[in-house]
Amino acid sequence: MSSFENKVQEALANPQNQGELPDADAVGTVGSPECGDMLRMWLKFTEKDGKRVIDRASFQAFGCQTAIAVASMATELLRGKTAEEAKLMSASELAGDLGALPPMKIHCGQLVEGALRNALDQSPGDPAPSGTAPASNTLAADIHKKPAGGIRIVPL
Repeated sequence: MSSFENKVQEALANPQNQGELPDADAVGTVGSPECGDMLRMWLKFTEKDGKRVIDRASFQAFGCQTAIAVASMATELLRGKTAEEAKLMSASELAGDLGALPPMKIHCGQLVEGALRNALDQSPGDPAPSGTAPASNTLAADIHKKPAGGIRIVPL
């Protein structure tokens, strides 16, 4: 087993900040039930030294183990950062101690980065933008929703 795989297994054995954050100020969701990878991130802000910083972050994920490991790392790394500082973090920075993601796992980091950016695009306290699930919906409920639109059959 490679060092990367060992680190992912360690992160999965004790995931940090997994689950809903009911009093979140912002929620971001990326992915789709059609492809199977979905990730939702909750952010709670507080005032510290005259700045509004992330006090807590949590996540729910449906997808591969690497996405869960990256999300777990990211929620720890985000604590104490302002929204502006968090927006500047790349997918590879959010992976933290996991290190560089293998080429076939880069999308896992991008999934976490996308959920974070989606949450940060909301002003704390504002309602979720259209197309974004409100904080009260669970990711499990969203993944079981029927896709919008219908199937179109085209005769050959």
